[in-house]
Parts: sequence; structure tokens; C-alpha cells
Amino acid sequence: MLDRRAVVGRHAVRVTGIDPASPLQVGNGELCLAVDPTGLQTFPDQYPVTDPGGGAPGTLLGTQSQWGWHSTPRPDGADLAATRRPYRSARGEVLYVDAPPLSGSDDTALDVSHRWLRANPHRLDLVRIALVVRDAPPGRRDADDEGGGAQPGSGPGAYRPPSPSELGESTQVLDLWTGVVVSDLVLAGRRLRVTTACHPDRDVLAVRVERLDLAPDDERTSDLAVRLTFPYGSESWSNAADWSRPDRHRTDLTPTQDGALVHRHFDGAVEPTWTARLVASPGARLERSGAHELLMVPAGPVLDLAVGLGPGAQPPAATGVDVVVQASSAHWPTFWGRGAAIDLAGSTDPRAPELERRVVLSQYLTAIQCAGSTPPQETGLLCNSWRGRFHLEMHWWHAAHFALWGRPDLLERSMAWYLEALPAARRTARTQGYDGARWPKQVGPDARESPSDIGPFLLWQQPHVIHLAELLRRAGSPGAVERYAEVVDATARFMADVAQPRQDGYGLGPPLVPAQESYASIRDRATDPPFELAAWSWALEVAQQWRVRAGTAREPQWDAVGHAMVKPLVRDGRYEAIGVEPFTIRTDHPSMVYGLGVIPPTEVMDPEVVRATLHGVLEDWDWESTWGWDYPALAMTATRLGEPATAVDVLLLEVTKNQYLPNGHNRQTDHLPVYLPGNGGLLAAVALMAGGWKGGPVTPGFGEGWRVRHEGFVPAPARVHGTTTSTRTGTTTSTTHEAKEPR
Repeated sequence: MLDRRAVVGRHAVRVTGIDPASPLQVGNGELCLAVDPTGLQTFPDQYPVTDPGGGAPGTLLGTQSQWGWHSTPRPDGADLAATRRPYRSARGEVLYVDAPPLSGSDDTALDVSHRWLRANPHRLDLVRIALVVRDAPPGRRDADDEGGGAQPGSGPGAYRPPSPSELGESTQVLDLWTGVVVSDLVLAGRRLRVTTACHPDRDVLAVRVERLDLAPDDERTSDLAVRLTFPYGSESWSNAADWSRPDRHRTDLTPTQDGALVHRHFDGAVEPTWTARLVASPGARLERSGAHELLMVPAGPVLDLAVGLGPGAQPPAATGVDVVVQASSAHWPTFWGRGAAIDLAGSTDPRAPELERRVVLSQYLTAIQCAGSTPPQETGLLCNSWRGRFHLEMHWWHAAHFALWGRPDLLERSMAWYLEALPAARRTARTQGYDGARWPKQVGPDARESPSDIGPFLLWQQPHVIHLAELLRRAGSPGAVERYAEVVDATARFMADVAQPRQDGYGLGPPLVPAQESYASIRDRATDPPFELAAWSWALEVAQQWRVRAGTAREPQWDAVGHAMVKPLVRDGRYEAIGVEPFTIRTDHPSMVYGLGVIPPTEVMDPEVVRATLHGVLEDWDWESTWGWDYPALAMTATRLGEPATAVDVLLLEVTKNQYLPNGHNRQTDHLPVYLPGNGGLLAAVALMAGGWKGGPVTPGFGEGWRVRHEGFVPAPARVHGTTTSTRTGTTTSTTHEAKEPR
């Protein structure tokens, strides 16, 4: 047995001062709060998120949830039908929700229909929780005055936000074993300790602010308060809060015995979009200081404030700070104690401590942001990207690792969304003349497609839901087969129907944009990307096995397609990215090698051609154009090929988009400052590198210089049909291997 507490404890996050890229977070998968050195969100402007459209920046200090969404009123003329455009396919014209080409992520030049449909619904930044201070009145001495400081009755208008220059010595620790952040700091001359936590099962945030510089009866306790401010929903690409439209929303306050209820209404709606329940220390005073601003003023040197948040009119039940902190402190040891674990201590490779740090922090970050009731957005619950909408082609990268690490229940939470969205996916397939269900790319909870010159033409998200369902089955998730049988069946029906019969087998596209999105401008003629061809073959056979287990006959068309996918184009001994010119553009995702790695061996991919292609990628790819999940994907390919040294090298490649900040987040750019697919992909890769696959070598992704002790991994899927092909096998140095066999 591994000493899991020791492994986790090695990587507690310690912060001194303001790090503009690396705030800490507490959360439960459904709700998250990001904090600065004050343990709250006192300095939001110090943590900017650039807007690619040139608008006002957002902030990394978000309070976001999986359920908190808003749509601005639909303007006249904004119509999904107006964005549909016919494209030629082998079966005739097919309608796609298209858009003109964009300049990066800037879509401000689009017309009203495209802009509104891409921006709505958008995820809300629910509330800003910050410390404010009140200066001593003129003519009064402050800290050394016997009577002490400002008078409690001076009124809320005297409170002001402190300046970053007023932040003195500060030390902040995120204890990963308890999920609690403790911040010791000096702010505007006041010595404070702030404790911040999130309840693991209820959407309740807890804050305890202690004045360490005052006696219990000192009147100056009221010269510091907690301010809560509530923004309107923002249509900006990366800014989840709009503070410029106070007349478009309403904040209603209803006092309760221990605090208050805050009902948030938008755009004249009678029913609240969401509600907060505030529970404060006895004697604390709640004051309204603006139309959308509240102050909680302490009655002594300790202020407790619990903020429960929920959709509609019913927030969570009243919960105190002690209850939240105790629940968090009990939950996280249980989290770390179950499922898989890995210990790299004792490795002679100098990169081992950093890889272990990334692994531990990625488990925490994905648990608090990627384990909720909907698929997560790429920036999780920290800040908005693409208005907070989630990308289904990224769901695998966010969450597949939960099953591989023996925590399938955390994947189950977001998988339920596919059941709700299935009717919409069926309508999309039917509108295009296909059988089954076609899953969109960029969506909100309503499952409505977003107009784009890329997203609607992607195919590689289609087999993801089958892959994820299969991982749940293999991890022993109770009832997974019965629960997702309809989703697997409908997805396979579309996949078999959209494949196009050709002289040499079944192909894909046109129209098509592959996972490597460099070919968007030729989507009307792109064909046969290797990754997608392999995924089609593998997923259709998995869907057949689900039918067989249920006692249902195999679908002949699925066999006809899955076993006869065309072979990817090979030139000079390497796979090309698509089957037509320009064949391969050496930017963005090198996904032509991912059909063996993420995808188990199939008849589609020749391992030796994959090997030659992989090493060609490593020689001259444009790494600045890649993304955080590419390095784990390449590591999985190297692992399947039996090249452990290559796997580790590429997983830890020192390039811009493969950096992991002190808080564990995978930063990409100024407008994509965190990237959870990188964290989730890292964990999926390590699961394959350590846990391997059924019938494969032990710890196949680590070689010389690595002492790898691990337990609890669920082996990844292996080949499901076809002949066995040879791969070179690397050596390993694992000393324990306690992975459970698939069912």
C-alpha cells in the first residue's frame, strides 16, 4: 500500500503575494470559488483574462457553477435557421450551422444571428466576495488609540476596496488533504487569518475572517467587512461578469434569523434565476450598500460567513462555516484514499518530482471543476472561455481519467447530460438526413449547436461518448450498460450512416474538419483523417459488443463499416493528416498519430507507420501552435508503441503550452490562461503509462530512471477485433502493480 497522505502532502500549494496567473480554488465539481492572497476576491483586476475581441478583460477570480447560466433577450433576426448552409456530401446536400471564418477567437465581426447564438446562453460569474476596509474618521487616531479606530455607526459608504499596495506580508496554503485554504496576511495595517472552504456535497462556500491584531471587545472590528457584489451576465468571450448594466437585473434581499436570502432576477423575470442563502456569525450586521452590493459587518474579531448558492428560488439549506470546513476536511482524505495512486519518489530522473506534482494537483483541479452535472468548459469553473460553453470533443480529455483512476462516479455526473441532450442530437442527425444522433461541438446546457466554420464540421467527438461509456463499464460503474445503451446505440447509428462507401472501403468526409483544425478552410473537400478513421473502427465494434452483452444481434451495417474503414493515406512511409492536398499542415494538433494511443490498436493503423509518423512530428512540428492535451496524447502513442523514454520526454516537453503553474493549472495564452483538457489528458496518459492495458506489459510508459509505485488503476481498453500486430516493448521499473482487471 502506498502512503497516499505523504504523496499528496508533498504538493500542498503555498503562495506568497499576488501571482496574477495562479489563484487558488476551492470547489466540489458543481461550484468553485477562486481566491487571491486575502482568501477572497479582493483584487480581481490583478488576475486579468484578456478578451480576444479587444473588450474589457475578465478575471481569474470567478465564482462559477455548472448550473448558473443566463441568456440576454434574443434580438430581432437572431435565428439558428439563418446560419444553416448546404454542403455537398456523397448523399447530396447536407445543412450545417456554418459561420464565416473568424480571426482566432474574435467573433465580433459576425452578424447578429451568429453573434447572439454563439454568446447565449453564457455561464455566469455568480458573485464577487471581497474584503473592504474603513479608514479612521478625520481627527481620530487609528490602531494605537485607546478607544480604537472608526466608529461602528459611520455607515457603509465609508468602506472602500483596499489597494494592492496595502497588501503586506502574506502566506497562503491550500492543504490538498483537507481542501481548505488558509491565508495569513496583513491588509491595510490589519493582521488577518482567512479560512476558505467549499462543502463537498452542497453548493456552500465558507469564509472565516479572524482579526489577529485586536482584542475581542475592540470596537475596531467593524473597520473591516466582507462585501458581496452581483453582476449581470456577459456576452464577452472571456469575461463572465458585466458590471455596466445595473438596470438589467435585480437583487432582492430577504432577512432571515441567521442572515438573509438573496434572489437574483435577470431581464425583468418574475422568478429568480438563482438564489443565495447567507449565514453569518451571531451579531454580524448585513447592510445594503448599492443596488447589487451587500456588506457583512462583523460584531467581533471573528466573522463567519457561509454562502449557499442554488438555481431558481431554493438555495441549499442553512449551513454554518464549521459544518462546511468539517465536511471538506472529511471528504478529501476519502477522495485521496480511493481509486488509483502513484508515487514517483526514489526515481533518479530529475523530472520525477515535477511530474508527481502535476499529477497530484491535476487530480484536485479536475475533481473540483470537471466532475459536475454537465461536461466542463475548457477553463473549468475558474473563468469563462467561449462564454463558458463546453466543447464535447474535449469531454474525453477532461474526464476519461476518472474511470481509469478508479473513480467512475465522478465521470458519471457529467455523462447524465448526454441522456438529456439525446433528443437534440437526434434532431441534428435527422435534419442532415442521417440516422441516430449527432453530437455538437460547442454548446451550453440546452445542447444547441453554436455557429462556426469549424465546430459543426468536426466528427471526432462522436465516438467519445461510446469510449466514455465503455470506460465506465470497465471500471464497474453500477448500471452503466443499461443507463447508456440508448446513447451508445444512437451514436453508433449516426457513425455508421455518415461513413461514405467508396471503392476501397468506408471513408469520412467531405465536408469535414479533423481534430487538427488547420483544414477548416477546405472543409468542403477534406477527407479521411487517420485519428477519426481508427476511432470509427474501434467504437463501432465496442457498440456491437454492447449489443451482444444485452442479448441483441449484431448490426450488419456496423460490421460492414467498422471492419472496412479506408486506410489512411501514407506518403514516404508516414501518415498524412488528410486524404487530399495539402495532405499535412505541420501546425495545431498532430492528430494523425492519435489513432494508436488514445485509441487502442485497430486494423486501420499500422504501428510501424505510426512510429515513423510520430518521430517525424517530434522532429519539426510547430509546438507553439499545439495545445495542452497534445503532449499527453503523444505520450499515449509512444506508450502503445513500446517507447517509454519517448513517452516521458513528450509528456514533459518544455514548450509554452505545456507549462503547469504553481496552482497546477495548464496555461495556454493570455485569453486561455487555464486549460483543463491538459490536466485531464495528463492523468489519462499517466494511467496508461502506469496501469497499461489488459494483456500488455507492466507499467509500459516508464523506463530507465523511474521508480514507479502505483495501485488501483483500471487497465485501458485493448484491441477489440482484428489481427495482432507487433510493437516494441520497453523496460519498466515498477515495484508494485495493483490494477483491477476489466469486467
